[in-house]
Amino acid sequence: MALNHLSPDQVASYHRNGYLSPLHAMAPAQAQTNLARYQALCDQEGGVLTKRTNNKPHLLVPWLAELVRHPPILDAVEDLIGPNLLCWASGFFHKPANSSDFVSWHQDSTYWGLSKPEVVTAWVAFTASLPVSGCMRVIAGTQTQDQLAHRDTFSSNNMLSRGQEVAVNVDPSQAIDIVLQPGEFSLHHIRIVHGSEPNCADWPRIGFAIRYIPTDMRQLSAIRDSATLVRGHDDFGHFDPEPAPQSDFHPDAVAFHNGMIERTTQILFAGASKKREYEPLRSPP
Repeated sequence: MALNHLSPDQVASYHRNGYLSPLHAMAPAQAQTNLARYQALCDQEGGVLTKRTNNKPHLLVPWLAELVRHPPILDAVEDLIGPNLLCWASGFFHKPANSSDFVSWHQDSTYWGLSKPEVVTAWVAFTASLPVSGCMRVIAGTQTQDQLAHRDTFSSNNMLSRGQEVAVNVDPSQAIDIVLQPGEFSLHHIRIVHGSEPNCADWPRIGFAIRYIPTDMRQLSAIRDSATLVRGHDDFGHFDPEPAPQSDFHPDAVAFHNGMIERTTQILFAGASKKREYEPLRSPP
């Protein structure tokens, strides 16, 4: 397969270690523009994105619909999982300055219900993601393991949906810090064990995670899932297509997004003792 963006050594490194970083997505000026857009979106919702809006916000906001289709990101992902790509999910990970929010050691694959592990997350930095600000940390090579057992904690400061954590010991001395500057991104495998510490910096750590899958992927849940075609073509139809928003919180986009939330909640919280409570989503006047 001809490569679009990555070198053969980079592809080999990803398959060996389960991650690749840092990669260039955009110039610092564009990253600053996107940060201002994100802050304006937060201001519109009272200072912080609601959990509802932050579940696939690319279905509600055109500039995020463009970001999940950003060619430098897709070029790199294509080099890893092929030319026909769906965006299965997206969302911001926002740790305020000097906050206790953290992400426990986990594998992304635990509750997603996807049929195979060829899933790549692009984590796009909106602000500097450094050890002091609680950057993502990975345990290299753990993507070669099968699905590990997890336990749900529902910890109030855990940024994961269930506060899930691997039910095995993780040696933090083996962790690698994924350091990113605004406009850079990392790629990581669905099964790599990863997490992050609280933000001890005086600036917020903000990143946008985009989950990409090949079009031959299936959802194993009986619930019909949906995804956004971002490159190539879909000859399989395993996921319902997702429309791009015509404008911020367009009524048609809001209606589709509300239905998506209902289906996604059933998939992600199957068998859980609790379920995430979402706020109502209002279309602005």
